[in-house]
Amino acid sequence: MKYVIVLGDGMADYPIPQLDNKTPLQYARKPNIDFLAQHGKVGIVQTIPEGIPPGSDSANLSVMGYNPRVYYTGRSPLEAVSMGIELSDSDVAIRCNLVTLSEEENYRDKVMLDHSSDEITSEEAKILIEEINSHFKTADLNYYPGVSYRHCLIWKNGLINLNLTPPHDVLDKKVTDYLPQGEDNKILLNMMVESSKFLKDHPVNKARTKRGLRPANSIWLWGEGKKPALASFYDKYHLNGSVVSAVDLIKGIGICAGLKSVEVEGATGNTQTNFSGKVEAVLKELESGQDFVYLHIEAPDECGHHAEIDNKVRSIELIDEKIVSILLKEMEKYDDYRLLILPDHPTPIALRTHTTEPVPFLLYQKTAGMESGLSGYDEFQAKETGLFFKEGYSLMDYFLMDYFIKN
Repeated sequence: MKYVIVLGDGMADYPIPQLDNKTPLQYARKPNIDFLAQHGKVGIVQTIPEGIPPGSDSANLSVMGYNPRVYYTGRSPLEAVSMGIELSDSDVAIRCNLVTLSEEENYRDKVMLDHSSDEITSEEAKILIEEINSHFKTADLNYYPGVSYRHCLIWKNGLINLNLTPPHDVLDKKVTDYLPQGEDNKILLNMMVESSKFLKDHPVNKARTKRGLRPANSIWLWGEGKKPALASFYDKYHLNGSVVSAVDLIKGIGICAGLKSVEVEGATGNTQTNFSGKVEAVLKELESGQDFVYLHIEAPDECGHHAEIDNKVRSIELIDEKIVSILLKEMEKYDDYRLLILPDHPTPIALRTHTTEPVPFLLYQKTAGMESGLSGYDEFQAKETGLFFKEGYSLMDYFLMDYFIKN
């Protein structure tokens, strides 16, 4: 038996007037996914536990079978692990976004225009992170470049529980009420403010502005946490597995769980990602003897944050066309396999950030011979089936164990 999860980050949404009051999942042309829904099991799952912020960190932990209430220690340490950063028990990792703020002189009056600086390239970002380190690096503080706008600050003997706000929750808002607060946060706030003074005139940003792109004119610090300790995926499920993703967070969760992280050239985390390379990587991992592959696709989430209706629909169609259709064809050679397709959380276009509602999932097994009675896969048909997992991490057990077929 082979097992594949296709995680469309942020695919779930609300009905959108411009889409005839349909969600992107309802509106998108996705014949392969709809076929699986017609011949599989469909339901909803609560990936975000009550009281926990709706982040991709806690949501993907749930989908991978880990209870966030037990295992979640913060987003950034998971990313740091993926980046190859060695963390001591006293180190605090903090996510550093390169963001675009408006140009008001007083930092507190600025507005968050873009949490990704027009998805700045990794090459440009590395130069800016080096500049940031030249201003702020000490024996206790060090910045590490990551992918695109996503980077990491390691703070030796740093503080946690700082109540920092993700920048994608501040889009189009004045930053005043979302800045780090209190004496404990003063060092972080000072670096954010000071960064805006020297980044705005950096040659990288001047060149981006000339090309009509938004400048990365400030850092934004959030997602702090300490070194995680996940139980081994193999010890839990007795399966050897891999993770395919462009996002350090997802790779980090996989590495912490003892899964193999697979690098795919051209995997970007947006609609221009290397879809073909990702699905080829999944198939190669299965052919090499892996039992399980977790394929994460970031594009729908980024489209939700940027309020790009057409692109979000298109990202779902690309997942169907370039991922699911190929899996269905190429996995026929196996005697049996199971697919699980779902988002980690909703990222509604109307809100441009994550929400906590349950998300739709579909389970398909080649030899099961099921008929769901549904016409396709979307938020509303999934809810109508009555199949609901209140604890998101329990869905993995259902997917991998035999009672998926029996119940």
